[in-house]
Amino acid sequence: MKILVVDDDKTTRKLLSLYLKAKGYEVVTAENGLDAMEKLGTENINLVVTDMNMPYMDGIELTKNLRADDSWKGLPIVMVTTEADDDERKKAYEMGVDDYLVKPANAEQISDSIKKILKKIFKGV
Repeated sequence: MKILVVDDDKTTRKLLSLYLKAKGYEVVTAENGLDAMEKLGTENINLVVTDMNMPYMDGIELTKNLRADDSWKGLPIVMVTTEADDDERKKAYEMGVDDYLVKPANAEQISDSIKKILKKIFKGV
């Protein structure tokens, strides 16, 4: 399974990548939503883990774009952000994220989120 990690902070990208690789996932990284859209066009991505606040294209806009595109509308998205505000969480879910975690999220929280989403997807098949 290949996961796209999207975050403008290099340290966060590295940390999330290490968490996911340790859990056996293949990881591709992107610096923002625009970079992520490019990677999605060239890589076979199975799930996206994205930050909310990024330059050029934030996580909300990325989610909105993916949900509007038939090729990507079913792609699972986990938002991992510093935004603990209920309104921001609600907006993210309304745009179509599958799960929302507040930083600092640890490896187990991220892994549990991915498992929960995959279970939901395969249950619906």
